[in-house]
Amino acid sequence: MKVACIGNYPPRECGIATFTNDFIQSLLDNNDGRSEKIEAYVVAMNDQGQSYDYPPLVEFQINQNIPKDYMKAVKYINFSNADVCVLQHEFGIYGGNSGVYVLPLIHKLTVPLMVIFHTVLRNPSYNEKNIIIEIGKKASKIIVMNSLAIGILEEVYGIPAEKIAVIPHGVPEYDFTRNQEEKKRFNVLGRKTLITFGLLSRNKGLETVIKALPAVVGKHPELLYIILGKTHPGVVRHSGEEYRNYLKLLVNDNNLQDNVYFDDRFVDTDELLGYLSATDLYVTPYLNEAQITSGTLSYAVGAGAAVLSTPYLHARELLSENRGLLFDFNDSQGLSELLIDLLDHPEKLQALRANAFEYGKETSWPQIGRRYLEQADLVRKSYVRDSSGKEKEWAVNPLLLPPFNLDHVSRMTDSTGIFQHAKYNIPKWNDGYCVDDNARALLMAALAYQQVKDAEAFRLMSFYLSFLQYMQKEDGSIRNFLGYDRQYLDDAGSEDAFGRSVWALGFVVRSVPSDSFSELSRELFLKSYGLFDSLSSLRGIANTIIGVCHWLHRYPGDEGMARTLKGLTAKILSRYSDHNKEDWHWFEPALTYDNGIIPYALLQSCEITSDRETQDIAMESLQFLESVVFKEGTLSLVGSENWYTKGAERSEFDQQPLDAMSVVLMYHQAFMVTREREYLDKMFRSYRWFLGENDLRIPLYDFETKGCNDALKMHGVNRNQGAESTIAYLISHLTVLSCYELTL
Repeated sequence: MKVACIGNYPPRECGIATFTNDFIQSLLDNNDGRSEKIEAYVVAMNDQGQSYDYPPLVEFQINQNIPKDYMKAVKYINFSNADVCVLQHEFGIYGGNSGVYVLPLIHKLTVPLMVIFHTVLRNPSYNEKNIIIEIGKKASKIIVMNSLAIGILEEVYGIPAEKIAVIPHGVPEYDFTRNQEEKKRFNVLGRKTLITFGLLSRNKGLETVIKALPAVVGKHPELLYIILGKTHPGVVRHSGEEYRNYLKLLVNDNNLQDNVYFDDRFVDTDELLGYLSATDLYVTPYLNEAQITSGTLSYAVGAGAAVLSTPYLHARELLSENRGLLFDFNDSQGLSELLIDLLDHPEKLQALRANAFEYGKETSWPQIGRRYLEQADLVRKSYVRDSSGKEKEWAVNPLLLPPFNLDHVSRMTDSTGIFQHAKYNIPKWNDGYCVDDNARALLMAALAYQQVKDAEAFRLMSFYLSFLQYMQKEDGSIRNFLGYDRQYLDDAGSEDAFGRSVWALGFVVRSVPSDSFSELSRELFLKSYGLFDSLSSLRGIANTIIGVCHWLHRYPGDEGMARTLKGLTAKILSRYSDHNKEDWHWFEPALTYDNGIIPYALLQSCEITSDRETQDIAMESLQFLESVVFKEGTLSLVGSENWYTKGAERSEFDQQPLDAMSVVLMYHQAFMVTREREYLDKMFRSYRWFLGENDLRIPLYDFETKGCNDALKMHGVNRNQGAESTIAYLISHLTVLSCYELTL
C-alpha cells in the first residue's frame, strides 16, 4: 500500500510537523511481517514563503498562499500510484480564508481521502464551518483523537458518525523510567519539576500557572516550573515576543526567578522525551474548551507524568479514570491547591503517574500506526470513484436544490424597495437603493410567484414595481440611484439599468401576476418604448431585447415591437461582426461583466424571429464563452480584477454572482431553442457554482441567512450579502427549478 500524506513536516518547527513525521514513521515501522509492503511520501506545506531542507521522504511542496501549487500537488498525487491520500487538517496550515485553498485540491483527488482532524470547533466561523462540511463530503474516512469530537462533527457539520473513527494521539516509544538519570542530565536533580512544552501563544494560558506558584513554592521551594518551547512563528510575525516578555515580567513581579525557567527552543524528539522523563508533573492550562486534540498532553500522559489540566475536550477524556486532575479555566487558586496537595502527598502523585504510564503503553506509535493502516486498507477496498452518470441525477430530483427562501430579500427590503448593499447580512441604509437591483428584484419576485406562488414574493413585488414607477421620468428614461431619504441621486441612469427595467417590466406583463401589476408594468414599459432605438450600450441593448421578447410572447401580433426587436438584434450582430476574429468570437475586445446575458438575449430573439444567423452567432459566442469560463466541467468565471482582454491573461478573481446567473440563463435558453439536453446539464453545473462547485470549492449561498455572498475572492468569499448577489442566486435557483418538468 502506498500512502500520500499532506501536512507540515520537519525541519519545519511545529506540532503538526512532528505529528506528520511520527505518523509516517509509524506506518513504515509496520512493514515487518506484512505480505504487502508499506510505502509513503509527504506533500509538505511551506509557510509564508519559507523553504526547508526536507529529507527525500518529502516528494512535493506546496507554498501555502499560492493556489496553483495546490493544483500541481493534486496532479502529482493522482499520478503517483498512491492508494490513499491522508490530509492533516488544522486551521492555519493551508492558504486562503481559514485554509480554503485545500478544497480544490481534495476535490480533484482520484484516490480515496482520509482526513485527520487536529481541531474540531464547536462554534466555527462561516468559512470554517463550510470548509469542514466540504471536507466531510469528500473524505472517505475521518480520524479524530477524541470521541467527544464525533458528536460535534455530527451536530455542527452534519458528518455521519459511521464515517468517523477514533484513534488516539500516538506516543513515541521511550524508556520513561529513567527519571533520576534524566534529572541529572538536565541539572534538576533533587528538585520537583513541573513542565509545559509546545509553541508559545496566548491561548496556552501559562499566566494561570505562574500566578498559582507563589503559594506553592512557599511550602515547596524545591519546585521548578520549566516552560519549554519557542514562541509560535505566527505570533512572532504579528506580535514579536510580547507574550513571553509578559510572562517574564509576571515571574519577576512574583519573585519566582528561582522557580521558573524558560527554555526558548524547539527541541528535537530525543531531548523532548528526556525532558518528559525528568518531569514529575505536567500542566496544560489552555484557555479554550474547544481544544479537541493536544499532542503535548498525549506525550505527557504517555511519559507517565502526573498531569494537571484545564477541562478542554481532549483533557476531559484523556485524564479520566484517575489519569490526571482538572482545574477550571483561569483558576490559579484551584491549580495551586492541587499542586500543594500532590506535593504534600507523594503517594497521590505516584498513583497518577502509574495510571498515566499504563495508558501510554497502549498508545505507542507503532500500535497507533497499525490502526491507521487498518483504516486505510478499509478505505482503499471500499472506495468507488464517482460515476459519470451521477452528475445528471439532479434532473429527476429537485430536492437536490436548497429550499427556496426569501428571508434575506425580505430583510433587505423596506417600503421603498430593496437596499443595494449589506454589511454581512445587515442592510446598509446609508447606501440607499438603485434601479439595477430593484428591477432584478421585481423579475425574481415575479418568477417566484409564477413558479411557486410564494405569497411573500407577491407582497414584495408591489414595492419593487412602485420603485421603478418612482424612478421613471416623464420622457421614459429612468434614474438609477435613490438615497435612503427618497431623494434622487442622479438625473440620468445608465443604459444597463434602463434595460434591466425593461426586462423586468416585460416579464411582469407576460406573466400577469395580477391585473394591476400587469397593467402598471405595461404603462411603464410603453412609456420607455420611445428610447429603445437610441440605445448604444451592448448590455443595455441585450437587457432590452429580453424585455421586448417577453412582451412579444404576450402580444405576438405587435408588429411595431417585432420591428424594434429586429433593429436591436441587428445592433448586437453588428458588434459581433466588428470584433469576431479567428480566435475571438465575441462582441467586444474584452470579456467583462454579465457576459452570458448577450448570447442569452440573442437566443431569446431567435426564439421569436426564427432568424438562423442570430441563432448561429448566439451559439458560436456561447461556445466561445464556455471555452473561457469552464475548467474541467466546473464554472470558473472571468474575475473583475482586470477582466479578460483579448491577448492578455484573464483574471481569475473576483468572480461575481451576477455573471454566474447570466451563464445559467444562457444555458437555459440554449435548451429552449435547441432542445439539446446537454445544455440543461451545463445550466445546472453553472448553478452549482453558488453551492460550492467553483474554483475554491466553497459555497457562496449562505444556508443560515438565506443570502448570497457578494463575490468569490482569491482568499475566500466576500461575506457581505448585498441585493445583487442574493437576487442573482434566487433567479438562478428559480431557473433551474423551472426545468424540472422538462426532464420528466
